[in-house]
Amino acid sequence: MTFDPIARHSVSDQVFGRLRDAVVSGRYTAEEPLPSERELATLFGVNRHAVREALRRLQQLGLVRVSQGGATKVLDWRSTAGLDLAMTLAGAQDVLPVATLGRDVLEMRACIGADAARLCALRAEPAAREAIAAAVEAYGKAAPDLDRMGAADRDLWRRIVEGSGNIAYLLAFNSLTAGTLAIGSVPAHRRTAELLDVTAHRNLSELIAAGDAPGAEAAARALLAVPVLDEVRSPRR
Repeated sequence: MTFDPIARHSVSDQVFGRLRDAVVSGRYTAEEPLPSERELATLFGVNRHAVREALRRLQQLGLVRVSQGGATKVLDWRSTAGLDLAMTLAGAQDVLPVATLGRDVLEMRACIGADAARLCALRAEPAAREAIAAAVEAYGKAAPDLDRMGAADRDLWRRIVEGSGNIAYLLAFNSLTAGTLAIGSVPAHRRTAELLDVTAHRNLSELIAAGDAPGAEAAARALLAVPVLDEVRSPRR
């Protein structure tokens, strides 16, 4: 008999998650001081080291400003946080404080993908276009194995984003393909339909090869179209 491993979360992880959600959900507002380390340790029933580690991570995400010897102030995360915050929220098992995160990630994915395809059609070197053509063939040969198609699909999009020559898009792609942000909260049937549309992927590759920037952008946007709002949910416990 075998058992699945028991998930283990450090005490500081739990403190971090609760404080993160409290800040993002607005329970603490911008410029409001958090309770002191001592008070937080008492509130959570943990030692101050766990609280200090949690505050350090909150500061790295741009959620708070920690002052030596002074109060820890909450920041306006909509002005100071980056994509790393979305990654920690999407990876959380608790109720997400941003109800539209799933939809928002998909919209960003579609926008980046469409513009990367446009730029790739304009800028890609011949070798990059050949690599995209090879990647789409590998993707087609992976059918109908959805796991293999998913991996091949990510490789194809990486080639497209690399071919766009936009480093910022490439870094965002790296974040979007890490863990749960890889496809956001796409309903299973919608993701399956996207993966199985080999014709649309080949058409996109051909438009890029032909240097048809408007066509490549339109094809990519149609392929990555965001499902209707009612279908796109942030995962909840």
